[in-house]
Amino acid sequence: MEVKENIETDEQADVLGEDDKDSDRAKWYTQTILQTELADYSPVKGCMVIRPYGYALWDNIKNALDKMIKDTGHQNAYFPMLIPESFLTKEKEHVEGFAPECAVVTHGGGKKLDEPLIVRPTSETIINYMFAQWVQSWRDLPLLINQWANVVRWEMRTRLFLRTMEFLWQEGHTAHATSDEAEEEAKKMLEVYRTLSEEWLALPVLTGTKTDRERFAGAVRTYCIEALMRDGKALQAGTSHFLGQNFAKAFEIKFQSQEGQLEFAWQTSWGVSTRLVGAIVLGHGDEKGLILPPKIAPVQIVIVPIYKTDADKTTVLERSNAIASELKAAGIRVHLDDRDNHTPGFKFNHWEQKGVPVRLNIGPKDCEKNVVEIARRDTGTKTRDVSQSGLSEYLTNLLDEVQKAIFERALNFRKENTHTIDTYDQFKDVIENKHGFVEAYFAGSSEDEGKIKEETKATVRCIPFNQDHPEGKCFYTGKATKIKAVFARAY
Repeated sequence: MEVKENIETDEQADVLGEDDKDSDRAKWYTQTILQTELADYSPVKGCMVIRPYGYALWDNIKNALDKMIKDTGHQNAYFPMLIPESFLTKEKEHVEGFAPECAVVTHGGGKKLDEPLIVRPTSETIINYMFAQWVQSWRDLPLLINQWANVVRWEMRTRLFLRTMEFLWQEGHTAHATSDEAEEEAKKMLEVYRTLSEEWLALPVLTGTKTDRERFAGAVRTYCIEALMRDGKALQAGTSHFLGQNFAKAFEIKFQSQEGQLEFAWQTSWGVSTRLVGAIVLGHGDEKGLILPPKIAPVQIVIVPIYKTDADKTTVLERSNAIASELKAAGIRVHLDDRDNHTPGFKFNHWEQKGVPVRLNIGPKDCEKNVVEIARRDTGTKTRDVSQSGLSEYLTNLLDEVQKAIFERALNFRKENTHTIDTYDQFKDVIENKHGFVEAYFAGSSEDEGKIKEETKATVRCIPFNQDHPEGKCFYTGKATKIKAVFARAY
């Protein structure tokens, strides 16, 4: 694959990464996204255009997650993208965390605004302003709201899907009567994200808590799911935050309790974004292009008819259309590639690059024998003489098998690239030469984390849940601890 000649820009340089040894993978990532038509560059530096194939992929992710969110009792709403500047100043830690990334509107209608407006980097402030209007009594709680929206963060270094100035996401915001309820909510939604990642995206993830250094600005605790990409780098795939009463106090979200006392609400927020598309590319793709899990693939089955004569063409296309109709009726997303201006070989490569899970080939002799040939994208294996009778049931089962196989491949890769170390020298060697997740006893401070990041470019990805370890020594400080952390270089 070759990169378009006209994108050798400063933005393209940013995409390629800092280290020469990472550049091949970075180039592959960019080329794959461009050539499979997931996205393209916008004339606004740092932004992207999501093309129909990429948006269909996001749509399938969105639809699956939206159902899970609604199944947990949340309702969708929409809030303005422009936020009064004064709102951000109400929660000090929050504004400090986002101030460098904010885009500010100072003029409108040809006039200078009395108060500048912030293009939302996230919606905690505007939503909590509204929550304060809606919550008066314990009977109004819990308040469970979700929003699908775009946000803008003024990123200096951008990568398609992984880090762009504008991106699409889902953000949940809730208010509760007690701390325990809010904590339970934050963990419940993290489990929803884990389910989405593992059962739909086929990406195994670690679940755990972020350190204070890595937590969301304004949160008491941040929980996360962390996936390992095939280049050995980690990707934060989703976060859920227990906000405590920080925003409730800043925005006066008060309610009268059942005991008649006036109390501040307890809150959460949680979100995932279009970076999940990047996670699928990096988490499953190979040198040929994309490998898409069937559950979220825009096209699950592609049919490639093969013929030479007009008579064969009529026969093969008639049978191909009949098969396509049968598969559509069975709920399978199928595409019949009946283009006359490309050879079958071109089509094979085209759909392989686009990551379609299963390809069905059919020629004149297959029509005579009432069979087809089936090729899997994940393994490259081909199965000839598959009967056309009962084909929809066969392919439905095969798609389930492919989904499981892609997950197992990713899980085995993570196992093979998770390293346990005891000393800082071992840590540096693994980070530099082996990559992947590094698990180690850790009792360091935020300052220690900063030094480790400065020296190795690795960060604490999470403190995994279910810590049940005997006491050991921190690899960095030598202090006794029972806590193990997972480190990695990350996107």
